[in-house]
Amino acid sequence: MGNLLKVLTREIENYPHFFLDFENAQPTDCERDVWNQVNAVLQESESILSGLQAYKGAGQEIRDAIQNPNDMFLQERAWNSVCPLVIRLKKFYAFSLKLEEALQSLLHSLTCPPYTPTQHLEREQALAKQFAEILHFTLRFDELKMRIPAIQNDFSYYRRTISRNRLNNMNLNIENEVNNEMANRMSLFYAEATPMLKTLSTATTNFVTVNKTLPLENTTDCLSTMASVCKVMLETPEYTSRFNSEDTLLFCMRVMVGVIILYDHVHPNGAFNKSSKIDMKGCIKVLKDQPADNVEGLLNALKFTTKHLNDESTPKNIRTMLQ
Repeated sequence: MGNLLKVLTREIENYPHFFLDFENAQPTDCERDVWNQVNAVLQESESILSGLQAYKGAGQEIRDAIQNPNDMFLQERAWNSVCPLVIRLKKFYAFSLKLEEALQSLLHSLTCPPYTPTQHLEREQALAKQFAEILHFTLRFDELKMRIPAIQNDFSYYRRTISRNRLNNMNLNIENEVNNEMANRMSLFYAEATPMLKTLSTATTNFVTVNKTLPLENTTDCLSTMASVCKVMLETPEYTSRFNSEDTLLFCMRVMVGVIILYDHVHPNGAFNKSSKIDMKGCIKVLKDQPADNVEGLLNALKFTTKHLNDESTPKNIRTMLQ
């Protein structure tokens, strides 16, 4: 544990060979069961992102149908364009529920006694890596989703069409897949600017609420420790030079921002307060030292998806840095 503590206190020159190995960490026998469970979920993540990236929407078909309400050919064309998209949106939503369950399993493993969160992160690097991969996926998903307004438009059209029951003669088998109850849940999910992040924030809050015998500090310390390790890794050439891929730099930044947001939602005083165990000034500086194109979405995530940034207790210089 000493190595990790040295990293956190920035006495890193004597310990150049320790960092959270996000590229190569492998599960030990003790981690295997949880790792396998979470890995089964993570294996889907790239196909989910690919599906989102390829999402084109049915905007033109919907516009044509709305402008020509009596043209049944155009009504059917719009409906047949939207239905497969709704099935795809349901798949994304269903994946968020799997991710929520996986996150809670990891939180349980990384916070349970008798070890401290710091000891857990050093002992169970493969689980820490999976936690990081969930956050990395989440921020990538939400960055993509924010650029696709068609999602909201397509789903709104689907719900309006179903509720008006205008397509009695069409194939409504999709209602077996996405009935009103499912549509309501999906609607709440997609109404969020950052739906996956909202899912994880709620999951973390629920984890703390349900596990009443587990001190809150176990969870917040786990999150703040990960944020601190990521920050030190990012600002230390001895560590960044060990990354095999340039993508690991952005991975680290996303993970740091992700755990800050979760910490801010779970800790009563948030991440920006002077009493916070996260060096917010240092974390923001690390982001701002990177090319603007790489970090614009991450800085926006800190601005718009945290809970306590606009609290009176947030130091003015922190708010100024994020303006």
